[in-house]
Amino acid sequence: MSFTKNLGKFEDDMRTLREKRTDPGWSFCDYFMVQEELAFVFEMLQQFEDALVQYDELDALFSQYVVNFGAGDGANWLSSFCQPVRSWDGLALRKPIDMEKRDLIQKQEATLLDLRSYLFSRQCTLLIFLQRPWEVAQRALQLLHNCVQELKFLEVLVPPGALDCWVFMSCLEVLQRIEGCCERAQIEANLSHMVGLWSYATEKLKSLGYLCGLVSENAPNSEDLSRTVDLLAGLGAERPETASTAESPYKKLKEALSSVETFEKHYLDLSHATIEMYTSIGRIRSAKLVGKDLAEFYMRKKDPQKAETYLQEALKTYLMEGWALPVAHTRKQLAECQKQLGQTEYYLQTSSLLAGDTHLTEEERRYFCQEILKFANQQMGSQGTSILLALDSLAQLKNLHFEPPTAVVHVGGTLSVEVTLWSRMPVAVCVDQISLNVHFNIEKNSYRKTAEWLTKHKTSNGIISFQSELLGLAMSPQNMPAIELYEMHEKNPADSSLTTSGVICKNTHMLLRWQENSTFLETPTPLSLDDSANTMKCSSVTLQPGLNVVTFSTQAKKAGTYTLRQMAASVGRLQFMLAHIYPLVQYDVYSQEPQLKVQPLTGSLLAGIPQKVKFTVTTGHYTIKNGDTLQLSNADAMPIVQPTGVTATIYSNSQEKSLQSTLTVQSSKKVTSIVLPLAPAYHVIEFELEVIYHLPAATVEGVELVNGDVPRSRDQQRSESCMATSDQKLSIDCPWSIYSTIVVLTFSIPFKAEHTLLSAGRRKYIQVCVQNLSDLHFQLLDNSLRDICDCVDLQLVPLNARLEQHIYSKQSVFFVWELLWTKERPLTLQCCFSVTFCPISVEEQFASLKPFSYEFQVDHIFSLYSVKADIFPPLGAEYCQMGSLCSLEVSIMRLSELLEVDKDEALMESNGYCTTKLLYEVVDNSSNWAVCGKSSGVICMPLAARATHKVHMEIMPLFAGYLPFPDIRLFKYLPHHSVHASQLDADSWIENDNLSVDKNLDDQADNSSIKSRGSIHSSSSSEQKGLPMPRLQAFSSAQVFNSSTGMQILVIPNKDDHVLEVNVT
Repeated sequence: MSFTKNLGKFEDDMRTLREKRTDPGWSFCDYFMVQEELAFVFEMLQQFEDALVQYDELDALFSQYVVNFGAGDGANWLSSFCQPVRSWDGLALRKPIDMEKRDLIQKQEATLLDLRSYLFSRQCTLLIFLQRPWEVAQRALQLLHNCVQELKFLEVLVPPGALDCWVFMSCLEVLQRIEGCCERAQIEANLSHMVGLWSYATEKLKSLGYLCGLVSENAPNSEDLSRTVDLLAGLGAERPETASTAESPYKKLKEALSSVETFEKHYLDLSHATIEMYTSIGRIRSAKLVGKDLAEFYMRKKDPQKAETYLQEALKTYLMEGWALPVAHTRKQLAECQKQLGQTEYYLQTSSLLAGDTHLTEEERRYFCQEILKFANQQMGSQGTSILLALDSLAQLKNLHFEPPTAVVHVGGTLSVEVTLWSRMPVAVCVDQISLNVHFNIEKNSYRKTAEWLTKHKTSNGIISFQSELLGLAMSPQNMPAIELYEMHEKNPADSSLTTSGVICKNTHMLLRWQENSTFLETPTPLSLDDSANTMKCSSVTLQPGLNVVTFSTQAKKAGTYTLRQMAASVGRLQFMLAHIYPLVQYDVYSQEPQLKVQPLTGSLLAGIPQKVKFTVTTGHYTIKNGDTLQLSNADAMPIVQPTGVTATIYSNSQEKSLQSTLTVQSSKKVTSIVLPLAPAYHVIEFELEVIYHLPAATVEGVELVNGDVPRSRDQQRSESCMATSDQKLSIDCPWSIYSTIVVLTFSIPFKAEHTLLSAGRRKYIQVCVQNLSDLHFQLLDNSLRDICDCVDLQLVPLNARLEQHIYSKQSVFFVWELLWTKERPLTLQCCFSVTFCPISVEEQFASLKPFSYEFQVDHIFSLYSVKADIFPPLGAEYCQMGSLCSLEVSIMRLSELLEVDKDEALMESNGYCTTKLLYEVVDNSSNWAVCGKSSGVICMPLAARATHKVHMEIMPLFAGYLPFPDIRLFKYLPHHSVHASQLDADSWIENDNLSVDKNLDDQADNSSIKSRGSIHSSSSSEQKGLPMPRLQAFSSAQVFNSSTGMQILVIPNKDDHVLEVNVT
């Protein structure tokens, strides 16, 4: 308890002393001794962590005062630490407490290096007690760097090389102290903490070697020897604790400075050890930096052979990581090394790269450029052929422009290639010749490729740009180009069967460039340009610094694909070469056969009116001569409209208009001759002619008509809005071929017609609907309907008010005629409808246009039956009431005598009277009525004019308001084709209805009605027994006239209803 109290009082007194540090008489050395006593106490108690904290606080406090002194706020007591350095014997870490230096601190006579050495020795001892030797290495490296800066802040006079000696010996002392307390395995596992000290020691030893003249071809001079003696004197005598050590820091430094050979030995040992450590821990860049220092050492020793290896390795690292400034500096050293070794080609390549490097000064660039030009202007003698260098060092390919822009020319045509180069040289360079090496590839069936096909995948402006990159620097992995793959198929020429299939990479050279940059220099592959007809050349070109445009021109000779592979520039004995041009640059040469193309000007051709057709003649390799004509065979259905003033336009291969010429067109009954204008090869002639395809007569064939209408299937209903088409073949004889060219033109029929037979009692009408399915508007004139058989007893009376009508796009026009007979009506009627038409947008009327005609046949003209329905309110009521039963009376009346259409299997003859069976049905699809009882039944109808049958039933209105009558349907009742069906009682199918023809037939009708009361049971029992059922045959709408269609009756609501429902139709 007393110890704790005393320790606390001591800490309070120490804290009070520290707070007085701003007083004028305060001394850091006195305070140092006080706080160190506290550290000693903790150390004796084996509280090493607390003891270390005391020294760290002293270290931080002193460092802060030094920084403040450097900023101009200095303390008086710091003047004792500003005295010149007279001893630089390094750190002393072998003893737990260096009493000599402690005494100097206590007497306030210690220098900055003395204070720092003593303070670090105490920290080192405590860290080793704490088993943290690797922290010693980290703190030591920090201490050495800080001491160098603190000496500058305090402006302490330090003899040249003294600080280097102190740092070198301190590094070795720390390393040996750590090695003495750790095992070998631990040291190898923690090299990352120690390699910094090795590197710092190597750097300081190199500085001492340069300072003492130990790094040169010659021996040190007297001045160097005198400096060496002074430095060794500052080391003093070796400490007793290291005197028995064979490789103490003192002995190593003294031995290294004793001679050139021993210095080289120690320096190389340290450098190689440092490089090995950096490499083992993966710090390749630091290892290359030490290697670069070694290269500089060898260059000073006039041994460039050994220096080259280290410079290459360093340059490789800088290139891969993209360090532009270190690349330029290393290349300068490498160029000097290569020059001393006599490596002419490598020296020129490096010089060309340096001449184009903007990180160098203008004078340096000019020097290296002159080195290149000096060698290029030498006479080529016995030294051999020209030297091949990379073109990128001389100039960079920026873009390439084809003329024509499509990069497609015909055989015999001229193609120009405009190349834009960026010259990297600081001065103008006269180039003897720039050449493009072109690879020719002829493809199978290339004669079929036209200019349109070849230009489909070409760039629109004909400009290909090339990627810019920093000279000599490798691409980072993020900027590497994407892999471009395409399929490869190889077929057997004999039977065109597939023999080989695979995948080829198109940009292998770009992807492998990353691997090529692994060397310090992209050594050009010894390739030579093919000096053949496929090489474009441009001579005597002066490349000014910056952008330059060089134009190449060539005449196409063979059809095929040409690929620009390489580019080279010759300057005297030097040849700068671009081994691969990427992206892929190609131009195509085609040889085209003459072609004739006929196509409509609009999207589709309409039949019936004149339409313009465009003729395109591609001359290809054929030259149109005087007298060459196109012979068109005229067809009766599609004649050529006699043209006047037809003009042909001639275009060049690049779609530029050359000239216009008036065509001479001669037409006869069978042939139309068109005299072509004179045109050279690979030109295009365009002109227009008018053709007309006369409308064929529209007919309805092979389809059974129901009430005069064509039954429509689902597919027909979908295609109602689509125009019918007709293909017409046109035969053309061309002067360049002995064979005729067949051209198919598709015409669309703009109109569609339908007919309907309408009835009003015994009166009959024919309605014709004309639909305009096209996008044009037409004017209809002179419509007519006639009987094809020219029946004199038939009269077609038109009911159309206007003779001229407009029919607009996607609309319909209806025409109606009434049928009048003077004698007996025919069973069928053959009709032909025709109407004259012309487009509204055309001012002139075409007199030669044929009218649109539509032929059809009408069956079942006669009305056989008339159906009438009446609804009566309940007895005693004035109106029908919702929910009350009403009476429905259906009257079916025969309108004509026995006709040919009635003679079928349903006809029955008895006692001179002919009858037939009919089935009626009452249907209400709108759900306005409820039929009470049977809604259908079978009646036996006499085939006599005005024979009438009435049916009564009860119905109930479900809504109030004016309700339409329910529908009355009538069918012909046909027996089944079966023996069993003929044996059935016919009266069992007859319903209990009243039949009224005349008095002679009343009894017979009543008897038959009485027999039919049990018909429901008999029919159902027959059905259950599997007997065959009769068939129903529907009448056409013209054969049955329903006079109640469209009639309505008033139904009043119930008085008790609170909710009124009204149906309005």
